[in-house]
Amino acid sequence: MANSVEIKNKLATEKIGKLIWNYSLPSIVGTLVMSLYNIIDRIFIGQGVGPLAISGIALTFPFTILLMAFGMLVGAGSASRISITLGENDTEKAEKILSNALILTLIISGTVIVISYIFLNDVLVLFGGSDKTIQYAEEYMRIIIPGGILSALNFGFNNIMRASGYPGKAMYTMIICSVINIILDPIFIFVFHWGIQGAAIATNISYLVGTIWVLSHFLQKNSSIKFHRKNFRLEMDIIKSILSIGMSPFSMQLATSFVIVLVNTTLMQHGGDLAIGAFGIINSINTLVVMVIIGLNQGTQPILGYNYGARLYDRMFRTLKISVLIGTGLSTFGFVVGTFFPATMASLFTRDIELQGIATHALRVSVLMFPLIGSQIVITNFFQSIGKAKISIFLSLTRQFLFLVPCLFILPSFFGLTGVWAAMPVSDGLSTIVSFLTIFYFIRKFDTRTATEIIR
Repeated sequence: MANSVEIKNKLATEKIGKLIWNYSLPSIVGTLVMSLYNIIDRIFIGQGVGPLAISGIALTFPFTILLMAFGMLVGAGSASRISITLGENDTEKAEKILSNALILTLIISGTVIVISYIFLNDVLVLFGGSDKTIQYAEEYMRIIIPGGILSALNFGFNNIMRASGYPGKAMYTMIICSVINIILDPIFIFVFHWGIQGAAIATNISYLVGTIWVLSHFLQKNSSIKFHRKNFRLEMDIIKSILSIGMSPFSMQLATSFVIVLVNTTLMQHGGDLAIGAFGIINSINTLVVMVIIGLNQGTQPILGYNYGARLYDRMFRTLKISVLIGTGLSTFGFVVGTFFPATMASLFTRDIELQGIATHALRVSVLMFPLIGSQIVITNFFQSIGKAKISIFLSLTRQFLFLVPCLFILPSFFGLTGVWAAMPVSDGLSTIVSFLTIFYFIRKFDTRTATEIIR
């Protein structure tokens, strides 16, 4: 197992291409496996419970994304701060951030769980639920919500594990969770006949195992950073530093949750329950591509953060350049699959011919600008990784909110249901333009001699 000094030496001296490979490949594999689990989960529900169950699950997306958002608020913010702090060679502060992150996650997740339980039914109605679909959503969420604290711990501390120099072990976390879920899903749904509740129970069990695995890492003697009893007290400056960076992915997830609610209600107006089900299908497929790019970002985040903290700016920018190229390649692959094989992908989720037809058309339209979004997501992550939270938040919101929401109000008025699907690629294209303008301006103004003064 690499120690702290070895990890720092690699981040500062090893070839960037090799570093990205070593750090991002495990993360990509992990997020790919996790995303495949989500897809397989939907497939089991669609094939084993029915097409309306897929629509019910689609109603839960805003809820599950909201729960994940609070995990990102602490986990992603802590991971970025720890990478930067290790680059500054301050292990003691990194361990304080680690302990504060645990306390914050427990407090925030616990609060969100209580509020979610109280208002669950009302919120699902607001999310576009009908008498036919809301029962599936409620059965699922009554079990998933308490597991929100496990998913937050699992996601957040897996990020920190990777940021502190253990990308391979972080990959195993996601693989373990996914494999357990994939094994338990068909048993609970088809053997025990627990239906949609069985899928929720399988998910919570997998998160429990993953949480135990990832937290135990920081109790081991050979970990580069560890839990210490003396650090288990909240420090306001550390909390602010965590939340300032974590606000970027949190804002993106929050905006995503709101937009999905808007999409669901718009789809209900223009297409009904099956249109919401189709959105559940294409969202699962498109999220697979996005999550692979996020896996790339999770791998490059420690490299960017460390080299920025160590003032090795040439290495930082080379990491960005290579990441943009890889991200573009990944999103282009998603475009090819969605454009040429949409019917095949839709048929995996349901045997209902009508739902297949809606989902096929939706997938083909929604991926039109996919070759562009890889670079947009990578550039957004770059600013988050070097602590430029305001820029990162702005770029996150352009794609998920600032452009998408107006498109959802305008385009369906002219094109009906197709207008809902078209809002996604239009937003992707506009947000990519803004991201490129922002990074070009940043690079042109960047002066490595006085970097902190120029880009504060």
